[in-house]
Amino acid sequence: MTMKSPSDQHAHLDFYTTAEDVFDKLRALVEQPQANADAAALHVHAMALIGRLKFLNRAANTATREKKEATGEARQEMDQSHLGLQNLLYEKRHLEREIEKCRQFASIYQDVPLHSLEDFMELAPEEARRPDEDEHQLMLNRLSFELAERQRLDRKRRDLLKQKEDLLKESKAKTATMENVKSQIELLIKTATEVQKKVDDLVPVPNQSTPTPTGN
Repeated sequence: MTMKSPSDQHAHLDFYTTAEDVFDKLRALVEQPQANADAAALHVHAMALIGRLKFLNRAANTATREKKEATGEARQEMDQSHLGLQNLLYEKRHLEREIEKCRQFASIYQDVPLHSLEDFMELAPEEARRPDEDEHQLMLNRLSFELAERQRLDRKRRDLLKQKEDLLKESKAKTATMENVKSQIELLIKTATEVQKKVDDLVPVPNQSTPTPTGN
């Protein structure tokens, strides 16, 4: 059976509202004591309410800690996404510079920046680099190979743009999630602080100089 974390177990709790309800009950015991009330019963009731407050305080602190951990994990994932996006942007700029060079090539084929003959003979398909072809056909083959390479680079550029858009969407979604978690943490911290303060106000520190009565 899957065990639930403390924050899952108390996710349904409205810490602030529940604490206020306990405080109201404590005030009622202090400010409007019943004439015929049994002191021992009142003491037990008060201690039960104080125990409830301590439980709420622990639950709020636990939920706050787990929300902080979740925020840290979300931030780490967002940092990884941001790093991946930066790498894609760097590669995109590099490809854009290469594509711009290709677009600015001169219309006369002799001025077109081609792969060197050595690169062509190494990279081009075997049927395009047959040694028995004349120089004219070889140049046509080199131009065709250059066009195919530039089209391949352009396709890669478009793929990278698509990846960039996907990463941006993912980054925005994670940013929104982190902001939501941050707001919840701030609310939990505020609630925990208020609960702790009210617990401290209602449960004074025992006077060390006053002897504690012992039971018979």
